[in-house]
Amino acid sequence: MANGLLPHERAGVKVVSLASMLPPDAPVIWRGPLRSKALEQLLDETDWGDLDVLGIDLPPGTGDEVLTIAQKASPELAIVVTTPQEVALLDARQAISFAKKLEIPMIGIVENMSGFICPHCDGEIDLFGTGGGKREATRQGVGFLGAVPIDPVARKAGDSGQPLVLANPTLAVSEAFRRIAAAVEKPLGSRGG
Repeated sequence: MANGLLPHERAGVKVVSLASMLPPDAPVIWRGPLRSKALEQLLDETDWGDLDVLGIDLPPGTGDEVLTIAQKASPELAIVVTTPQEVALLDARQAISFAKKLEIPMIGIVENMSGFICPHCDGEIDLFGTGGGKREATRQGVGFLGAVPIDPVARKAGDSGQPLVLANPTLAVSEAFRRIAAAVEKPLGSRGG
């Protein structure tokens, strides 16, 4: 695309975000139609080059942004991210129902904050419980892609812009991300996606 928006690139991953185009403290106080139009522009006007896969991180819920992306991008996979506790699973159920109504071919759940890796003893503590995402995936008849523990090293890597899996490949959280990536890659690869 000749005059398209050029994404940022880090470790082979291309990223575009409305947040990077605004001053750091500027709120985005837009109604649904304007938000949807901005998403369409990011999709249509970004010079992505060759991509293996396009991942779109959306806010939680079943609002305009999710509907716009589902209609505009025709996704092959919806990944619903939840935490293990029941109150979070209520939102996950709605997101799964929404994805089913939109006839997204594959739906999977990732359980985030699934245990805490203690930085002192490397032991795991179930701050928010564990297993809620897996149980919900079974209940809903969708795939369970994996569980990601809380690890302070992951937060530090994110804050410093270091790809965690490359910088600390042996951590449990890095292994969790690799397992999830493999779980996503397998069905998409089999569909030619």
